[in-house]
Amino acid sequence: MLDRSTRLRWRRKFKRSQQQVEDLGYQAEDGLEKHLFRRLSRLAQVQRFIVSWVLLLVFMIGGVLVQTKALGANYLESRPDKGGIYTAGILGSFTNVSPLYAASSVDNSVERLVFSGLFKFNQKNKLEGEIASGWTVDERGTTYTVKLKPNVKWHDGKPLTADDVAFTYALIQNPDAKSPLASSWQGITVTAVDPTTVTFKLPSLLSAFPYSMVNGIVPKHILKGVPASQLRSVAFNTNRPVGSGPFKWEAIEVSGDTPEERQQRIALIPNESYVGGAPKLDKFIVRSFQKEQDLVDAFKKRELNAAAGLTSMPDVFKDDQSIRDYNIPLSSQVLVFFRTNADILSDPKVRQALSYGLDTSQVLNQIGRPVLPSNSPLLRGQVGYDPAIVQKTNNIVQANKLLDEAGWKLGTNNFRYKDKVKLSYILTTQDNSSYKNVADELKKQWSKIGVDVIIAPQKDDELQSLIAQHSYDALLYGISIGPDPDVFAYWHSSQADLRSPNHLNFSKYGSVQADKALEAGRTRSEDAARVIKYKSFLEAWTNDAPAVALYQPRYLYVVRDPLFNFNQEVMNNGADRLNNVDNWMIRETNQPKK
Repeated sequence: MLDRSTRLRWRRKFKRSQQQVEDLGYQAEDGLEKHLFRRLSRLAQVQRFIVSWVLLLVFMIGGVLVQTKALGANYLESRPDKGGIYTAGILGSFTNVSPLYAASSVDNSVERLVFSGLFKFNQKNKLEGEIASGWTVDERGTTYTVKLKPNVKWHDGKPLTADDVAFTYALIQNPDAKSPLASSWQGITVTAVDPTTVTFKLPSLLSAFPYSMVNGIVPKHILKGVPASQLRSVAFNTNRPVGSGPFKWEAIEVSGDTPEERQQRIALIPNESYVGGAPKLDKFIVRSFQKEQDLVDAFKKRELNAAAGLTSMPDVFKDDQSIRDYNIPLSSQVLVFFRTNADILSDPKVRQALSYGLDTSQVLNQIGRPVLPSNSPLLRGQVGYDPAIVQKTNNIVQANKLLDEAGWKLGTNNFRYKDKVKLSYILTTQDNSSYKNVADELKKQWSKIGVDVIIAPQKDDELQSLIAQHSYDALLYGISIGPDPDVFAYWHSSQADLRSPNHLNFSKYGSVQADKALEAGRTRSEDAARVIKYKSFLEAWTNDAPAVALYQPRYLYVVRDPLFNFNQEVMNNGADRLNNVDNWMIRETNQPKK
């Protein structure tokens, strides 16, 4: 039990604690009054002060940005820059990258990226050196000497020499290799004089020969041990090619369970040692599509930078301002070839009437995109083209007169008959929208002069088989002419024989006058002399009407901008769009003005 003194001591401690708590409360009240409640009235002033400084800071930052932008406009400019991955979609399939065998649009595109030739066509369709610096020709015009540029290398680092060039053309000429280029090189002797010099000896003068030296060159050190008969099937052609072009092979990926669904993705990387300089792109990817709709869908999803192989601009893209469609004129021609040994079409008067019965301007309106009209077997602007000697069209009165003279009389159904045989033939063509529209218009116009035309569209494989056998009455088809007017392969009688190397005379046209003129025109080096010789050919062709020329087609290349340094004025084929691919750029950055 606590004593009285202890209780008194605790009571005093307790009272002191109470007093301390009261003192602390008074101090807290005084602090709140002094430091908070008395300053609340000044809060508005503080807010104004803070806001003023924030506004000043924002103003200063904005001024700096405006000034920087203004100065940038004076000292910086937007320019193309290196880098980026370019993905191109192409309609078709990949089968072979070798320059000896590449045939499809996909093959030719990949071949052009991986391999380089002695020469190539520039954006104005003029020849310029690629791995060659130039050529000289002797006084007779039959021996060409080509000099290679120094330090040309294969993708594996080995030097490319004249031996590789001679080896390539020896393979092309070897019948066991079965290269489609063989017919153009028969009788030509190719010799490696030294590591940088090659000579080509021709059996006779051929004015168009320089345009032949654009095919890719293959490496001797890799293919020299392969038998010629096995060259088409070696792995080199499909997954291990080594070239000297602007891009090197990286990989191939195949997807799709059926041939109709199959797609291929080919990845290529820059060749830093390319003779024209390292490409500006980081990578080039080629994607193949069997179906046009799949190609369009991939482009719509922005999986592609470009689409090649379309016949017309899809409606879904027409309002997209980020897309540009390049319509590039081709040195090619679309004609209706009349097989001159077919029963009905063997009569020149019938063929002339068919020509007179066409309004070609109306035919061109059905194509859906701008094309250049054609009215001669030579293209406008080519050596020998004569605007005074062109096919005769757009005269229905004369067409009817010629058919009457040929014994074809109008029946009650407005078609013509002769000896109870109807004036009718089959028009074979490729199964695509452009040719379909043209064929429909041809049928419509020829029906007005009493001719019954049956249109037979064919898939590509079937069409090529029919063309190879010349199994058609009339053929709506396009041919590649090139920058030189040598059309010997298409109109000389020797090329009508199925046993000829190319048998590209689709009309099976035979004319002594035309033959002599074609032979003379290709063996003259002076333009003036060629013009005189080709005049006789044009006169024979116009009078005999073995075909009707319609238009000079354009190549449609759909690109999602930007694509810098692409400005093709004219091309010989679709793969020529890649002739300056080493300079393409797809990036744009602000850089100091020069």
